Amino acid sequence: MASSSSSAPGGYYARHIFFCLNERTNGEDSCARHNAQAGFDHCKSRVKKEGLAGAGKVRVNKAGCLDRCAGGPVAVVYPEAVWYSFVDTADIDEIVESHLKNGQVVERLVLPPDVGR
Repeated sequence: MASSSSSAPGGYYARHIFFCLNERTNGEDSCARHNAQAGFDHCKSRVKKEGLAGAGKVRVNKAGCLDRCAGGPVAVVYPEAVWYSFVDTADIDEIVESHLKNGQVVERLVLPPDVGR
C-alpha cells in the first residue's frame, strides 16, 4: 500500500500507529519515562495537520505496555507490523512523512527484533 490516502482493504484505516504510554511504578524502565506522551501528541498533531487522519487513512492510538520496554519509547505501525523506537519530534516527523504518508519504512528507526522487555 503506497499511500495512506488509498482505501484500506478489509479494514477501516489504511495504517494504524500505536504508541506505548505505559508507566511502571515499581522502578522498572518504561516508555512513559522516555517522553512517549510527547511523541504521541506530536504524531497525532502532525497526522491531522497533514490531512492523514480519518477513515481509510491513518489512526494514531495510545497503547498500554507493548512489552518492548528496553527499546523505549516504542511505537508500532500496522498493517505492516513495523516497530519503531524514537528519540524526538524529528524522528516522529520522519515516521509520519515517510511511513504513514508514503508507505516507506524508516529503517534507521526500526526496533531490532530481539529487543524485548
